[in-house]
Amino acid sequence: MALNTKHRTEETEIMDDFLLEGEELIVALDKIATINRLLGGNKLTLHGIKLLLKKTENLKTITIADVGCGNGDMLRMLAEYGKKQNINFKLIGIDANAFTVNYAQELSKEFKNIEYLCLDIFSKEFRDVKYDIALCTLTLHHFSNQEIENILDLLHQNASVGIVVNDLHRSKLAYRLFEGVCYVFNLNAMSKNDGLVSILRGFKKNELVHFSKKLKLNNYSINWKWAFRYQWIISKI
Repeated sequence: MALNTKHRTEETEIMDDFLLEGEELIVALDKIATINRLLGGNKLTLHGIKLLLKKTENLKTITIADVGCGNGDMLRMLAEYGKKQNINFKLIGIDANAFTVNYAQELSKEFKNIEYLCLDIFSKEFRDVKYDIALCTLTLHHFSNQEIENILDLLHQNASVGIVVNDLHRSKLAYRLFEGVCYVFNLNAMSKNDGLVSILRGFKKNELVHFSKKLKLNNYSINWKWAFRYQWIISKI
């Protein structure tokens, strides 16, 4: 069957089940973190944070919320970066899967400035969480267009400085290349299935521009980065 990337697929991912748990999930979370790190995903998000940090010179503590934090790899990287740069970070990982949150807590127990919250981002409890910078790394593509608009609107309200989005470029080439990644990294069935579906749930640049205009996000930049990612930086300052 021909591969069609014209529109975002509505197919769901296995990991979208918030009750999912067990060894297969741990393996999938770790593989996602490893691939994201090796393909420059962590550096891409850090680059966006650095740009926003230039506008926060008067803040003694920078609170960063990672929405859809997975195993917490991004937050641990930020904790180490903050320590080296003498930046006082307060880091909050948010995920709706309790098993994932518990796993991230176990991996992060040496980092005193990281905390995790098990929250549905559509809950009242999440609406009450405040932060300076919100991160969405490989998170937004899990949602429908209307849900994305609602999420971004809330993040924009609750972030004092801005938002860094790092998400997938939907393309046939990215899909075919990821099939090769599945082979090289010997991904399990869940990681392979969800990775390919994720690409088909990814974005074209014009779609991100549309979200920006509809939500009246006047100060933003959208740039294509390797490996088939969009870095979308939304500033409130």
